[in-house]
Amino acid sequence: MTELMRLQDALSRAIVRRFEKHLALAFSDIVDSTAYFAAYGDEAGRKLQQRHYDLVAATIAPEGGRVVDTAGDGVFLCFDQVTSAVRAMMALKRAILRDNDARNAAHRLYVRIGVHCGPVLSDGTLVSGEVVNFCNRVASSADREDLRLTPAAHAELGDAALRRRCQPVRGVQLKGVAAPQDLFSLAWLDPARFPTLVGFEDGSVQHLPARDVIRFGRLREENGIAANDIVIELADPELLIRVSRWHFELHRKGDGYMLRSITASGTTALNGRTLVPGEMVSLRPGAEVCLSGAVTLTFVSEDFSQETTHLPG
Repeated sequence: MTELMRLQDALSRAIVRRFEKHLALAFSDIVDSTAYFAAYGDEAGRKLQQRHYDLVAATIAPEGGRVVDTAGDGVFLCFDQVTSAVRAMMALKRAILRDNDARNAAHRLYVRIGVHCGPVLSDGTLVSGEVVNFCNRVASSADREDLRLTPAAHAELGDAALRRRCQPVRGVQLKGVAAPQDLFSLAWLDPARFPTLVGFEDGSVQHLPARDVIRFGRLREENGIAANDIVIELADPELLIRVSRWHFELHRKGDGYMLRSITASGTTALNGRTLVPGEMVSLRPGAEVCLSGAVTLTFVSEDFSQETTHLPG
């Protein structure tokens, strides 16, 4: 038995010497696919999966990525470098956003993404190891807007501009992992096209929620349900009453936000131009939106010029 144990140990070392590699890994998983299959049937579900696969294939090719597995509703990918993996996953997110433009809301594709890196065993086709399982759990913890990185992936992200766009997400509970994990969420939208903040005249700012439609108005809730995503509050009641209960919406498209004025009683002006109710116009960072002369909102992109503080290792 002793000799067998020695042989087994020697075999394990030989396997590691020959097959261990350091790779960047990514999982992209379709959100709510089970419910989609149940609602629209197998054919529609398969088409949704195929759209996912096709968009993955198109976006990982320029970064040298490889599909390892497509089991279920997810895609398991590997790359030589974390930077390549992150760039490919950002491109995937943006490609999906553009692809969703022409889709009915019920048939839009959303994916949760996790990126990790570390030692794996690979023969050039299969990839296995604990880091694979961990990466999968990180992806599963994300919501449909998230592109999450582990601290290990963040540390190896060679693009400083991308690293500055990573925000800490602390104490995430992962399935099968006892201790809560500190992760990073990467802001993947193009800041030149998509503002991330709305500023008010009193100097306060709010983050724009990651949604396809963002509603603005003075009504906070109706029948116990939130009425607007950004609630307009003014100290002067005479000014506040000029703001409609639902005043305007931002619709997220593949190329940026489109503003749609929905007020019937007030006016909405974008950069000094008064809009017709129902009119859709492009809104870029730096835009100013005036609501019935009562308040002006300014839309800006977050400043990513400062290096994000690293999470403790």
